[in-house]
Amino acid sequence: MSKLARDVMTADPACCTADTTLDQIAKLMVANDCGEIPILDETAHPIGVVTDRDIVCRIIADGKNPVRYTADSCMSTPVFTVSDDMPIDEVVALMEEHRIRRVPVVDADGCCAGIISQADIAAMAPPGLTAELLCQVSQESTRPAL
Repeated sequence: MSKLARDVMTADPACCTADTTLDQIAKLMVANDCGEIPILDETAHPIGVVTDRDIVCRIIADGKNPVRYTADSCMSTPVFTVSDDMPIDEVVALMEEHRIRRVPVVDADGCCAGIISQADIAAMAPPGLTAELLCQVSQESTRPAL
């Protein structure tokens, strides 16, 4: 039987709201040894994500002080999510399609229940899926520069 997202995800990830300041988000990343924080609305549904790269490229590189900006000012949207009962090969396919390194996992109510990163895939999924994912998300992007 194939593994599901819930079998691979890191449960109960650090999350915050759109009005959390970026310095607080950076501290959450350090405390939780992660590079992405899901941004949730008042009902615990993901509305975006902030990555370490978002903070650096969209705020610090422009000479802005992260203490003065909130998640809303630099979060990546739309947020791509997977359900906790999605087979891991479908999770990898979604990550490849959207060229994302991490994806929030939602429960049946759409609330954030976990997160799956490339490292989670590498630790728990078949080696072929890991290699495929790394290859696809590492290709040169056609997205506009931040």
